[in-house]
Amino acid sequence: MTTTTTTTSTTSTTSTAGTTGTARTGTRGEPVNPGNPAVENTGAGAGTAGGGTEKADTLALLERGRTLSTPVLRAAVDRLAAPMDTVAAYHFGWIDVDGNPADGDGGKAVRPALALLSAEAAGAPAEVGIPGAVAVELVHNFSLLHDDLMDGDEQRRHRDTVWKVHGPAQAILVGDALFALANEVLLELGTVDAGRATRRLTTASRKLIDGQAQDISYEHRERVSVQECLEMEGNKTGALLACAVSIGAVLGGADDRTADKLEEYGYHLGLAFQAVDDLLGIWGDPESTGKQTWSDLRQRKKSLPVVAALAAGGPACEELARLLAADAKSNDFENFSEEEFAHRAALIEAAGGRQWTADEARRQHAIAVRALDDVDMPQRVREQLVALADFVVVRKR
Repeated sequence: MTTTTTTTSTTSTTSTAGTTGTARTGTRGEPVNPGNPAVENTGAGAGTAGGGTEKADTLALLERGRTLSTPVLRAAVDRLAAPMDTVAAYHFGWIDVDGNPADGDGGKAVRPALALLSAEAAGAPAEVGIPGAVAVELVHNFSLLHDDLMDGDEQRRHRDTVWKVHGPAQAILVGDALFALANEVLLELGTVDAGRATRRLTTASRKLIDGQAQDISYEHRERVSVQECLEMEGNKTGALLACAVSIGAVLGGADDRTADKLEEYGYHLGLAFQAVDDLLGIWGDPESTGKQTWSDLRQRKKSLPVVAALAAGGPACEELARLLAADAKSNDFENFSEEEFAHRAALIEAAGGRQWTADEARRQHAIAVRALDDVDMPQRVREQLVALADFVVVRKR
């Protein structure tokens, strides 16, 4: 079944196919209230979650990625000079602000899970993908450290961000160090395939930085097109997820065609992932996301719900446009009341921005899954990649 959604003169056909086998995970992969109210409340939920077996399998994949990559990740971070090693350990949740061992939330571990599956898709053992999993995770966290500082985010994963605890200089230095470590982890393998993997990682990193630059520039513009927003999010999120799901295969000796097709899956999965993130950035529960209420609105982000609402036309669109134009000129934006942010969120929803973004998440999910049809891989691995795609579009954080 398909529905057609129109924003101004642009029409997109959007799949409403349900997803299966999904659940949000806690710190160590335990299931926590599956489902995503940010999507479901639009009236177009992601579908019926799969049974307990599918959920358990997805959680096991994420836990496997975390378990196999973390020791190598820790060893890489231990190479950093003091105090960068300690600052990085705090960022990853391994220690608390006082330096005591901690069992913090290290994130969803989607990228490591994809890298290990990528190796298996090429017929290699999952362990072959570990250096790729670590390298991608290092680049991802490099971007988080810098993004938190640039965006002024004070909370990540329910804790104060690095720049707030250790200062902006350490956030910049540690981010730079993680980026350098990512390339080192791959290149020290000393193989031709490691060189191929590094080229893919550096290309993805450049695109990620391009996306962040676009994101920042859009905050100062009154209008951004839906296409511009999708391009930015494809760079900022899609590129690294695409790399994650090809890098293990490359390390396992896969040819470029196979790696490119896996990247296609990962790129569209990244767009689905970011669409859900955009919903959570406005309507997500702070207890689940670890960020403030209306966090993206506070930062004036031109995320998909916002740009789709501004492109839709109608009274809610026009009022939203007037408010956002005035916000851009305000010197008192940070002192806005919760009610003012709630009003903007309500206008975005009334203009159709929330519904359009939920539909787009499912559309990108469907494109990602179809890309797997062109890759010759074990059926078990294919099913696991589909399960992880389902997880991405039905989550609460």
